[in-house]
Amino acid sequence: MVILIVDDSPDQHLLLRSILTKAGHDEIVAAESARQAFAALNLDGTQASITVDLILMDVLMPDIDGVAACRRIKHQPHLRDIPIIMVTAKNDLDNLREAFSAGAMDYINKPVNGVELLARVSSALTLKSEMDCRKEREAELRRKNEELQRALREVKVLRGLIPICASCKKIRNDGGFWQQLEEYIGEHSEAAFSHGLCQPCLKKLYPGVYQD
Repeated sequence: MVILIVDDSPDQHLLLRSILTKAGHDEIVAAESARQAFAALNLDGTQASITVDLILMDVLMPDIDGVAACRRIKHQPHLRDIPIIMVTAKNDLDNLREAFSAGAMDYINKPVNGVELLARVSSALTLKSEMDCRKEREAELRRKNEELQRALREVKVLRGLIPICASCKKIRNDGGFWQQLEEYIGEHSEAAFSHGLCQPCLKKLYPGVYQD
């Protein structure tokens, strides 16, 4: 799973990357500023983006700080489910509260402790994996529901060439047998029949009863 490190300090990048790679996290992307992170995430939709599963975001950065960056990322529907862990100095508690309000899920203090970092990263990646599985299941359910709705719209619809006897008006079904017209239509559509007699048939069948 891909981890994006956003920090303006090269030393901090090196430290985080070293801890993570030693633990087996070898898909790491680095950004030196919030703007570089936005570009990597394709925040403005102008270029192909990488797939990111976790963001480690420094709180104190020039230009756009980590809290503002977190807020902008979380406002994007396609990025909303990426967990963000804030990396903060101990005197950044006010910014940290703002970061949680902006959508951050966790934080880790500087100087970074390797055991703590790996524990929080593992928890965040597990959460992301579960959310991805849930979204895949929901997408599959939506797909199956759409297929079902299409099937329901298609079912019981008569179409194509239907063989019918020119004399008795029976219809030859798919099995090669001849069926009464109303029986065939009843099996292949949702139509229901209400039987009666038309005027020509009344005259023919009951000539002494029917009056013009």
